[in-house]
Amino acid sequence: MDVPMALQKNELFAHLPDTVIQREVLPQGYLQTFQKGQVVISPQQKVDRLGVILTGRIHIMHLFPSGQYSLMSVLLPMKVLGADLVCTRSQRSPYHAVAALSTQVFSLPIELLTQPGILREEHRLQALNQLLTLISQENMKKEYRLAILSQKGLRERILVYLTMQANKHQKNTFTIPFSREEMASFLCVNRSALSHELSLMQKEGLLSFQKNRFTLHDQERGTL
Repeated sequence: MDVPMALQKNELFAHLPDTVIQREVLPQGYLQTFQKGQVVISPQQKVDRLGVILTGRIHIMHLFPSGQYSLMSVLLPMKVLGADLVCTRSQRSPYHAVAALSTQVFSLPIELLTQPGILREEHRLQALNQLLTLISQENMKKEYRLAILSQKGLRERILVYLTMQANKHQKNTFTIPFSREEMASFLCVNRSALSHELSLMQKEGLLSFQKNRFTLHDQERGTL
């Protein structure tokens, strides 16, 4: 993907004029390529750069000594990697970031946003404000996941997650960003048990689905 075009679509820099992206942002960064399965960020690694994902897919996950893992989130093209790390005191990562597909990331120093003099001040403050918004959104996603994992039953976890997705899309039919295996890891449940429960729920008329596209039926959607 063309890097300037990608930056223009990215949440951090979409407000900047093309000339600013070309002359002031691009010279500060460099392109990285990761193969499928390659670790992009490892636990305790210091992260002082933001990554704009150009192509591919990155999994944010916790890996355990048993070989099990818990999928925290999935980052798709145009999303920002490291927004939740670069502004912490230690800048140390608590998780793994792993390329789920062949992935290209455009890497930029956080000083671009935090230190005056690289970007014009009005543009720096606009981008910094966007970064704060991204961090707030990431925190909200973690709160939503905690609400899901607080549910003891498998069906309850499924319904809470899918109801949140319906609320997010503001309609009963929507597409989730997970494969079935990824969904199971995100919900911290067994994949076979998840598939079996979804089939039961479909037979009972609670929902219908085709791969990662779901429709909730006769559900009273609250605001979560």
